[in-house]
Amino acid sequence: MPTFTIVLLIITAIVVGITIALYFVGKKQEKKKAEQDAMMEESAQNVSMLIIDKKKMKLKDSGLPEAAIAQTPFYAKGAKMPVIKAKVGPKIMTFLCDPAIFNEIPTKKEVKARVAGLYIISVKGLHGKNETKEEPKKGFRAWMNRRAKSLNQN
Repeated sequence: MPTFTIVLLIITAIVVGITIALYFVGKKQEKKKAEQDAMMEESAQNVSMLIIDKKKMKLKDSGLPEAAIAQTPFYAKGAKMPVIKAKVGPKIMTFLCDPAIFNEIPTKKEVKARVAGLYIISVKGLHGKNETKEEPKKGFRAWMNRRAKSLNQN
């Protein structure tokens, strides 16, 4: 058998092995996430809050309690997370938010939120309609699309 064929078979076997391993790891992570979501739904409560500010920032800069930051894994401490500052009753608190609903949360408005600890699961507006503005996409391709549109208009 030629050397090229042997190398190709070894590489194919390694790729297949990695794919199978990732499949099983993904299934395990899906089960873990489903259990965590169920636990969060059990402990969730409805809270009325005034949203002051929302940003995506690193956990160490967010102003969360040290106990919450200490419990996060090392790889998540450097990642940017959706952080919301809100007034709940007389206290101003910092919350983490589900990334799927981060853009839907209005600022400077009173909302009814479903909260589990320091994590906002869902939000419903209390007064008026929610105005969600889309942030412009970032990146080279988005920049080229914007530039092409502006050149076509001129």
